[in-house]
Amino acid sequence: MKPDDIPGFTELVAAGPDDRVFDTLVLVGPIVVLALAVFGRGVATTALAAVYLLGFVGYVCLLGIRRARESDST
Repeated sequence: MKPDDIPGFTELVAAGPDDRVFDTLVLVGPIVVLALAVFGRGVATTALAAVYLLGFVGYVCLLGIRRARESDST
């Protein structure tokens, strides 16, 4: 199975920025929510959700910092 075979994957990639990390984080989000729904709130799932949120917010902040530095240097 190729990523292009996943329903909605090509539309998401075409609509979003050309950033594989961001696209991956967006696609992994529903899987994290599904894991929480299926396995309940335990230590492992809470840690998984916390790591996901920290990674997502951290990456978005990193992109914002990079964009701000690029606009300052121009």
